[in-house]
Amino acid sequence: MEKKSMTTRRDFVKKSALGVAAFGLGGVAFPAASYRRILGANERLTVALVGAGRRFPGYLEAMAKNKENVRVAYIADVMRSRREKGLARFRDQVGYEPKLLNDFRKALDDKKVDALFFAIPDHWHAPATWMALEAGKHVYVEKPLTHNPRESEVLLEYLKRYPHVVQMGNQQRSAPETREIIAEIHKGIIGKPYLAVAFYTNARGRVKNPVPAAPPEGLDWDLFQGPAPRKQYVDNVFDYNWHWYGWDYGTAEAGNNATHELDVARWALQVDYPVEAEVVAGKYHFLDDGWSMYDTMDATFRFANGTTIKWDGKSRNGYPTYGSGRGTIIYGSEGTVYVDRGGYRLYDRKGKLIRDSKSKLAEAGTALGGGGGMTTLHIENFFEAIRGKAKQHSPIDEGGKSTLLCHLANIAYRTGKRLKIDPANGHILDEEAMQLWGRKYEPGWEPKC
Repeated sequence: MEKKSMTTRRDFVKKSALGVAAFGLGGVAFPAASYRRILGANERLTVALVGAGRRFPGYLEAMAKNKENVRVAYIADVMRSRREKGLARFRDQVGYEPKLLNDFRKALDDKKVDALFFAIPDHWHAPATWMALEAGKHVYVEKPLTHNPRESEVLLEYLKRYPHVVQMGNQQRSAPETREIIAEIHKGIIGKPYLAVAFYTNARGRVKNPVPAAPPEGLDWDLFQGPAPRKQYVDNVFDYNWHWYGWDYGTAEAGNNATHELDVARWALQVDYPVEAEVVAGKYHFLDDGWSMYDTMDATFRFANGTTIKWDGKSRNGYPTYGSGRGTIIYGSEGTVYVDRGGYRLYDRKGKLIRDSKSKLAEAGTALGGGGGMTTLHIENFFEAIRGKAKQHSPIDEGGKSTLLCHLANIAYRTGKRLKIDPANGHILDEEAMQLWGRKYEPGWEPKC
């Protein structure tokens, strides 16, 4: 019944968006202003924002710009102080007060909620998404799409059963300059592309050595763990350091940041699954601190058509090898493109600058959380896709392929092996490495698809 209702609404929106200036009902013509109010009521979306941490402020511009036809009903976070601070910030910037929740699952029970935004730790991304799909909701989920490769396959199975809009939060897919130059690359502006170098440079400092402790006041530690097997809390895993304290919750810097640039690289080269992945990686900074995985990685992905993608990730050495903190360089037979969140530069084969197109959007680069006009455009694309008025810029079949490159890099690092891969589905042709294709769940949290 609900699916039929949503289809009827979507059809109405499509028919209503034909550009008419007046709307007739029973022979009575409404002025354009009245028509816009009627249209707005039927296009209005109700959403919930889940996760009020560092990424949360990046959503507020979109919510403020679209508050006439997007209503935030809930703000959820497992940490009381964080959701309260998020509410205050939302009220100041957007102008009203959503209801606060500790457990976002209460929003799933609200029939009025159309969509949920998930800015939560990596181990929650896929389970929260499939729970929302089961509840009949659309989803905007931050990168990486999944915690492990198997979850990307699971999500596609869920989408077959519960067809809704699911958009990954790799916001550069909505950047006008990036979309422009990628389209030109596909048309041959630099000849045949053969290599993309994606990079990220930061100067992250020392992190605490984790020690067993009581969870901080106001934190629902059990719900934070959610689908992950239960463990003793350690100081201070909750506040961002879950990225670096083992593999239960995070996906290291590859999942945390490489997702963005590897996605641009794969998009530019028009490739899907590689045939080989190898890495050189290690922890080289603050050797006695609590960071338990690599902080530096050089990864290479080779594809069946002869193209290559390289990832140069330096989390704790801020030397600007390529001139900025993050970006992607695409090499072609007749030229080169350098593209990042600030725009792009196009060079001919001799290295002469042909075009310098700077972005008019202010989007954070390596600052924690990010946010800016690029994020706003990406969210607005999500809204319009729900309404049936736009094609998604980052559907999860694409997002899953880019996220897989990050998972393959992590698996190559953890096994110490050069991975041979089936280009038809991305599966690793190594029994030991395939043991890391999925993960263990807390009993009762396993996927149903």
